[in-house]
Parts: sequence; C-alpha cells; structure tokens
Amino acid sequence: MTDDTLDPVPESPFRTSLLEEAEGDGSNPTVNPTMGELISIRFSRRGLLKGSLAVSAIASTVGPMALLSAEKARAANNSASSGSAFSFVEVEAGVDETHHVADGYDADVLLRWGDGLFPDSPAFDPKNQSAEAQRRQFGYNNDYVGFIPLDGSSEHGLLVVNHEYTNEHLMFPGIVSVAEGKLKVAPADLSRVDIEMAAHGGTIVEIRKVDGKWQPVREGKLNRRITSTTPMQLSGPVAGHDRVKTKDDLTGKQVLGTLNNCAGGVTPWGTYVMAEENFHGYFLGQLPEGHPEAANYKRYGVPEGTYEWGNFYDRFDLSKESNEPNRFGWIVEVDVNDPNSVPKKRTALGRFKHEGAESIVARDGRVVFYLGDDERFDYVYKFVTSGTFNPNDRAANMDLLDSGTLYVAKFEADGTLNWLPVVFGEGPLTAANGFNSQADVLIETRRAADLLGATKMDRPEDIQPNGVNGKVYVMLTNNTKRKDEQTDAANPRAKNAFGHIIEIAETDGDFAATKGKWEVLLKCGDPSVAAVGASFSTDTTRNGWFGMPDNCAVDSAGRLWVATDGNNPKDTGRTDGLWAVDVDGEARATSKLFFRVPVGAEMCGPLFTPDDRTAFVAVQHPGDGGTDWAPFGRPSYYEDLSTRWPDFKNDMPVRPAVVVITKKDGGKIGV
Repeated sequence: MTDDTLDPVPESPFRTSLLEEAEGDGSNPTVNPTMGELISIRFSRRGLLKGSLAVSAIASTVGPMALLSAEKARAANNSASSGSAFSFVEVEAGVDETHHVADGYDADVLLRWGDGLFPDSPAFDPKNQSAEAQRRQFGYNNDYVGFIPLDGSSEHGLLVVNHEYTNEHLMFPGIVSVAEGKLKVAPADLSRVDIEMAAHGGTIVEIRKVDGKWQPVREGKLNRRITSTTPMQLSGPVAGHDRVKTKDDLTGKQVLGTLNNCAGGVTPWGTYVMAEENFHGYFLGQLPEGHPEAANYKRYGVPEGTYEWGNFYDRFDLSKESNEPNRFGWIVEVDVNDPNSVPKKRTALGRFKHEGAESIVARDGRVVFYLGDDERFDYVYKFVTSGTFNPNDRAANMDLLDSGTLYVAKFEADGTLNWLPVVFGEGPLTAANGFNSQADVLIETRRAADLLGATKMDRPEDIQPNGVNGKVYVMLTNNTKRKDEQTDAANPRAKNAFGHIIEIAETDGDFAATKGKWEVLLKCGDPSVAAVGASFSTDTTRNGWFGMPDNCAVDSAGRLWVATDGNNPKDTGRTDGLWAVDVDGEARATSKLFFRVPVGAEMCGPLFTPDDRTAFVAVQHPGDGGTDWAPFGRPSYYEDLSTRWPDFKNDMPVRPAVVVITKKDGGKIGV
C-alpha cells in the first residue's frame, strides 16, 4: 500500500480541524521514548514468536495468498472458534448505506439527533432549527453511552450520552455550495452558532424496555439536556486560581458549559462523568505578545479555530478573554438524581484532551479512574481517590473526585510499568520549572508529564479496567507520524495507521498499585498484508480483523468489545464497527465482527446493561467522509432523504443515533 492508502482518515473536504489535529503531528516536544520504540526493544529482546504474535511471522513467510486460502476453513468454524467466549456468527465486513448486526439480533434506533426528550419538546424540523428547540431535543454526534439502572433493573434506567461535536455541513440544509469545483460552507451567523452550542454537551433520559423493545420515557422526571452554556462549577485544587478567573467570573469557580465530550463513564456511586477532549478547536484570536499562557496553550494546540463561536462570544476569543481555555479540558461529574444539580469540573483528574474516564473500586475501597489523552505522542493516566467508596451511603461519595493522586504511565522496555505521581513538589514539578502549586501542575498536566518522562503513546483513547480478570485494556488508535528510525525489524510499525491494544496487569491485581506489567494484546490491521504486521490469532477471519481501536467496553462476563474510528472504505473495504475480542485462553487475540455502521459513520459507545441482554452503541456522523456513495444519491453533506426513501430506516445517513441491540430470543449478547 502507499502512504495515502494507509491513512485511516477519509479525505473529506469537510473533515474538521479537530480531527486533523488528532491525526496531526502532535504537540509533544519532548524526547521521551515512544511506545513503538519500547515495543521494538521488548520483542527483540524476547525473541519469541508464540500465540497471537505468530501471525505477523506467518504473514511474512507464507504470504497473503496462503492466508486467504485458509480463510474458508476458518470461516467454516466461525460460529464456534476453539475456546472462544463468543458464539455468534459474525457479520460480513463491507460498505453500504445502513447498519448490520449479527444474525439472531435486532438493532433498533432508540434516539436520533433532534428527537424530543420532554413532553413539550418540539418536533424535529431540520429546515427550521432553533437553539431553543435543540435544548429540548437529543443532541448531535452521540459518543459515550452509559446506563444507570433505576431500582436495580436492567430493563429500566437512565441513558446518559455525550454529544461530542457538530458537523455543520450535515446539520444545516443549504449552507454548502460548489464553486469552481470546490465545496464551500457558508460562514456562520449567530443563530447557527447558538444551535451548535445547544447541540453540544450531553443527554440524560429515562428509558424502559416494554414488550421486548426499548423506548425513551419523555415524561421522565430526571430527563435533562446539558449544553455548552449550562452553568457549571470548578471544584478541586484549581478552583479559584487566578489562571481560571475571567472578566465574567472573578471567582474562578463558575464556568458556562462543557465542550467536545468524547467518551466518559459512570461512577460506582451512580453519577455521570463527561470527558472534555478537543477543546482547542473552539478558540480563535491571539494572545498579547509575551502572555504567560502562550507556552501552555501551544502544548494544547490553542487556538485552533475550527468553530466560529469567538466571532459572536468574547469568551472564545483569546484577544478578549485569555484565561477561558484553562476552564476546559477537565472531567465533568453530573449528579443524575437531581435534574437541577450543578455539574462539577473535577480538576484533580488533570487537564488534557480526555477521551474517557472509566473506573473501578480497588481492593482497599479507593476508586481508580483510567484516563487517556487522545493525541499522538501523549500519555496514559490514572487517578486514585484519597477517600474510599461507601456502597451504603451515596452522599458520602459525592466529592471523592476532589482529592486523590493523578499518575502518568511510564512503560519500560522489560515489560514493567511505573505509575509516576503528577504531584507538586515531587521530582521536577517544582517552582524551578514554573509550578507554584498543585493547581499549576493540573492546569499544565501535559507539561508536567513531559518533565516526568512519561511514555509517548499512539493516541490513547478508551481505557477499560476488567474486574473479572483483573487486567486493563488501553486502546491506541494510530500514529502515522511515527518515523522509520523509531522501529526495527521486530516491529515494523512505522506510520502506524491501524493502532494497537495494550493489556496492563497491575501488581498483585491491585488497580491502585503504582507498578505493573504490560503486554501488547493486539497489533491491529489486515493480517493478510505482511507489511502491516498485525497480530490477530489465526482463527480471525477476513471479517474479524480491524484497525483504529477507539472506544471499548468490558461486559459483566469480562469479555472485551472494541469499537473503531477511521476505517477508510476505499482502502480497507469496510466501515467502522464493533468487534468482539477474546482476551483469555486458546482463543486470545481472536476477533469477530458483531455490528457495522453505515458508510461515513464512526462507531462509538459501546455499553452493556448489567444483565448483558442489551447493548447500546452510538453512530456518529453517518454519511460523512468526502466520498459520494451511490445508494445515497447525494454528496457528503446534508440532504433530506425522506423524500427519496420514505421507508429508509430512521433516516440514518444524516442523523447520528443511539442504536439498541438485543437478541431475538431474549438471551445474553454474544452467547
């Protein structure tokens, strides 16, 4: 393949700068070792080719044709791979305008962008949108999906959903024009900006299973929309610091809204946490010459200016409000039991481009949150609370996230892992390096981690602890900027287009430990192409391999499910989707395709109810991607399809949606 064909991001004229930044060179200026270098060193030392790692050797020696010739035999046994924890017959990988789920399952749209959440919500009218209406409707580009049972039920609960960002070319009819062969989006006006701001944030909505089918309860008393203008509180070490005070908030404790919430989590005490990721794209303008925040903002890519909000609201213009970016990039906690509660930005968990915040209770009762900083050459973190979880007193847990220790990961070449405390006064985190308090350390978490010598990773995204086998799974989406000299013959992953998955084993199975061990569970990509160096098991079929792991989930049985973001159909012959991955036993590193999304869409979520009988997945920006898809009969921008296909399932190509998956016989998913 050429370099271009290895690029997993579709070449779209509308691809936002937010995605380009995530796919860019990264802003880490340090010489800290990269994960690729460590993998190379480690496997060259071990000199072993066993288990799943043998696949890349097989590909190199017998070639892709031999692998393909074995495909039929493997496919014949697909429904019962030796030792696999999954027994479904996998979906055929491919590309078309709708979604597909494994045989024996239903995949129904539960909520779409614009659907009403309250009894008085207006009907969705894409040609006559308003911010007021959007604040009463399901938001755009649903990413994280969480489920909080009501009364302990797996069939009645609160669905919590992040609305990460907006694609204006897919949202607003008539704003795209063609001139001299080039597509152009019309400049924003105040009305459009206000709608975009209302479409960000999150949704909390009661849902219930009725006669075997899930449905939203629009009369639910806990239903709520959170947007980029919802009043919030800064809490923890940074609250009240001079660096977060603004002209509109002289206290440094009150913030309007939350931005670019990617993945997230649900805490053991039943609150909803939202992870602010690519906040840099919402700021424009320039700081005054010599401004003290210049280096800080450069490390985070601020200003980037994808959005035009700063033309209408001063707080997003650095020339008018220089401290506002320091008020974003945090973990936000929401008390879902009170629809009038003020969400809190928990600054103790650090400021960076958070992908998610999945948690688990350690053996001593402290709660551990795993956190990824989603950019090339940035880091893996975890936060360990100072206090312990009380399962019998919810109120006692409500401020656990204001006190604890933030750690950043250093992966050693011998397979050991050190968690380095990101704590003021320890090592280089002192006044000599510009840190005068823990607040300074947290505002500049990236620079603190640089100085500590953390390991530069390939876009850390979701990180999931597994309470069944005691392991932790780190999704590393890709890094096409890794240079040739950072690899060797044992690890040919220069321009790593397909990413990999790291498995962590904390010392003695204690999630709060400061040391552990690590392994590569999977190097992703097409195993039939030797140069890719993928390491799926040989039981993985041509449908089962994937690239660009992004979100993931561990179900109650301890099985790993991986969602992807970035499969370019032109190059891979497949859309993004949800894959089931064996992590234990003889079938370790075997992967099977369970669900695939429409062309142009990204797969987000996934999430399982406690009884494993329902899976929720989120489909972002279906129909996008820059390449016209003939069955759509339209370019990759907004067009109402209902007039062309009245029976098309829920108009999926132009409306992001949460899809609910159940087994036709009512059984557990994947079994």
